Amino acid sequence: MSTAFEMEDHHWKFAQCFGDKGDSDDITEADIITTVEFDPTGDYLATGDKGGRVVLFERNESKKGCEYKFHTEFQSHEAEFDYLKSLEIEEKINKIKWCKRQNSAHFLLSTNDKTIKLWKVFEKSLRVVSEHTVGPSQPSLRIPKLSHRDTIVAAVPRKVYANAHAYHINSISTNSDGETYLSADDLRINLWNMDISEQSFNIVDIKPANMEELTEVITAAEFHPMHCNVFMYSSSKGSIKLADMRSSALCDQHAKVFEETEDPANRSFFSEIISSVSDVKFSQDGRYILSRDYLTLKLWDINMDTKPVQTLQIHDQLRNKLCDLYENDCIFDKFECNFSADGQSVLTGSYSNTFHIYDTQGKSNISLEADKNAFKAKRLGSAKNKLSMARGTKQSNDAMDFTKKILHASWHPHENSIAVAATNNLFIFTDAVQ
Repeated sequence: MSTAFEMEDHHWKFAQCFGDKGDSDDITEADIITTVEFDPTGDYLATGDKGGRVVLFERNESKKGCEYKFHTEFQSHEAEFDYLKSLEIEEKINKIKWCKRQNSAHFLLSTNDKTIKLWKVFEKSLRVVSEHTVGPSQPSLRIPKLSHRDTIVAAVPRKVYANAHAYHINSISTNSDGETYLSADDLRINLWNMDISEQSFNIVDIKPANMEELTEVITAAEFHPMHCNVFMYSSSKGSIKLADMRSSALCDQHAKVFEETEDPANRSFFSEIISSVSDVKFSQDGRYILSRDYLTLKLWDINMDTKPVQTLQIHDQLRNKLCDLYENDCIFDKFECNFSADGQSVLTGSYSNTFHIYDTQGKSNISLEADKNAFKAKRLGSAKNKLSMARGTKQSNDAMDFTKKILHASWHPHENSIAVAATNNLFIFTDAVQ
């Protein structure tokens, strides 16, 4: 069911901005953020960018509220060239997933189009030779003494999972068993054991014998948060398939399919493009599925595959501009979606650096803007900024800036705080009442 929203007062406020805070519109391509991910505790936050770098932030305990500080940065991937296929493999980080923490070190998976890496991030003591002591019985014997000089944060690749994907990797998802993860590209999904980088098991393969018969591709995949044998994947045809690895080794026969049949009266040239699912997420309790296509956000009950529980219109006013959006390629933008920690709210992005927080009942729409002006206004204590942040504003499509878009975001796993990537800036927003 579709719903008309109330624009209501709220307690969300801008908390922090990382990245270039200047007025210049000169953006280095390598600095554009391509993925954002909180760790399972919410005390750490990771971003990946087009330059192949991973930047980690840690919670700043000395500050009240949800604020973060720089932890470390490392080069995860480098640009490569596939000489067999004459293809350049860019270093852009597509996804980052944190692994369950088992000791003082952090482990996280990062991937570009072809290669997944398991990184260990840990604190390392730098020791130096500080002095020589002379042994009492051997005056001529000089013994070096090591002393602690500094503690640095080091990042080392523990495993490299390569050569398993012929097509571009769009998703990685860690399993609740803490031992395995899946990786998905356009046509296949592979299952990996984190300790074994030499082999993976192919669990979904939708590649037709004749590539001319190809009608759909896999767009996203995710493991169930509780049941280690269940996962889902979405397709460019607008469907979400739930699969159970206990049923067979190759899960091409899905257990359930969630899709909404389109009204033939509304069919157009753009129907298939705008119905392509760009992202899917399970709620933390595993009961609901959230899916995002170009114009809508759909909430599905895992026990009801006939129709979504809610259909939220994100920017329905763009429906009559699809031709222009096709010309400028914006119609192919892949917006992500997120559940809140309690599963009562959902988050997704839009244009003009705007993102929306809806309640799952479809009654309210909080619209916020991740803009550098918010950072300046916070510094200056601007009343105008406080007013614009307090109430969502619905933009006309003529006023929309299609060069500024919120594609990537992450919701804190335990509280109402969100991290949003806007081009080369990372914004933290938090609910003052929680």
